[in-house]
Amino acid sequence: MTLDFEIVVAGAGPVGLAFAASMAGTGLRIALVDPQPAQALADPADDGREIALTDRSVGMLDALGAWALVPASEVAPLRRMQVLNGPSSYAMQFGAGPVGAIGRFVPNRELRRTLHRVVSAQGATIIAEKAVTSTQLDGQSVLARLSDGQALRAGLVVAADTRRSVLRQQHDIPAAMHDYRQKMLVCPVAHPMPHGETATAWFEYGRTLVTLPLNGGRSSAVLTVGEPEAAGLLDMDDAAFGEELTRLYRGRLGPMRPVGQRHAVPVVTAYAQRFVGRRFAMIGDAAVGMHPTTAHGFNFGMLGQDALARMLRRALSSGRDVADPVALQRYEAAHRGETRLFFLASEAIMRLYAAGESLPARLLRDGALRVGNLPPFRNVLAARMRDPDRGAGRPVARDGLREPVAAPGSR
Repeated sequence: MTLDFEIVVAGAGPVGLAFAASMAGTGLRIALVDPQPAQALADPADDGREIALTDRSVGMLDALGAWALVPASEVAPLRRMQVLNGPSSYAMQFGAGPVGAIGRFVPNRELRRTLHRVVSAQGATIIAEKAVTSTQLDGQSVLARLSDGQALRAGLVVAADTRRSVLRQQHDIPAAMHDYRQKMLVCPVAHPMPHGETATAWFEYGRTLVTLPLNGGRSSAVLTVGEPEAAGLLDMDDAAFGEELTRLYRGRLGPMRPVGQRHAVPVVTAYAQRFVGRRFAMIGDAAVGMHPTTAHGFNFGMLGQDALARMLRRALSSGRDVADPVALQRYEAAHRGETRLFFLASEAIMRLYAAGESLPARLLRDGALRVGNLPPFRNVLAARMRDPDRGAGRPVARDGLREPVAAPGSR
């Protein structure tokens, strides 16, 4: 039996869920399809990832009704950042200034849980333990074939799966991908020295060490290392792992003690050559998969889903089709304009800092930090951390947040 929907979203991660929430109030039937079990989608396990949210992302989550559902105890403010190169004590630094935090850290599991609650309450259909494996145009609709052979008929299919998106490949859309052959290993740790609500990144040679400030005198230790080194770190017991973390971080926060599980994910970046096709669009990592150290992957995902929803709502309000080609092209132009330069610049920086200990690389790395500390560049970096799309023109509210996008029912 073929079920009919207006929109089928492949992937019920936070970006796919946010898009479904952004389309609430349109009267469209929306289905989200995800390979994970229903219980795992409704109450996700801790995957170790702390998501850095910009003001604008917080505003979007607030407008969708999700931000109020995030427990205050799970929100950790970020007020300062510093970046160090190798063994040098010289650091590029920038902070929030008088307006407060430059960002907030929220566990990925909380974003997924709260957005799932919002979407479930709005009545969207969530199909678990299945995946969209292919799509086929069928007149004025598209058939989305699921992994169990079932078909869903829709006006538009939105891929919100992964940076190795099966649907992107099925639509013959090339992507600039780079496999760093590294793993990002994350683990919450306790330490005796205060972090001062400061995130610190140490670009060592062959690895990147980051601490993200959490509540309760804890930090998230984030190590981007080669795959063999990651395997060795995962095999250690907690005591040995804590000692190794303390050594790698040079005791900057005192002895580190693991207080949670270790998780590791491969470091792969991707940027799709196109974001749309006939009755097809991509958001999140399927469109733009950022290097995790940039801390903007989810923020760009939020920008993308919001842009797509706004363009589709505009088309629908004018009586046009849900997959109106002009609306899809406008979404692509908007999202490419928001992400392209930042992606290219961050890729160049990450590849430079992933370089070895050659003298030219060391000089370039040190020079980049010193240039970044100059006030004009430092101010730009701080602004980018607060909002990756500073050109949007949204006013800043009195609490330091950008005014949220219009509520779903009022667009």
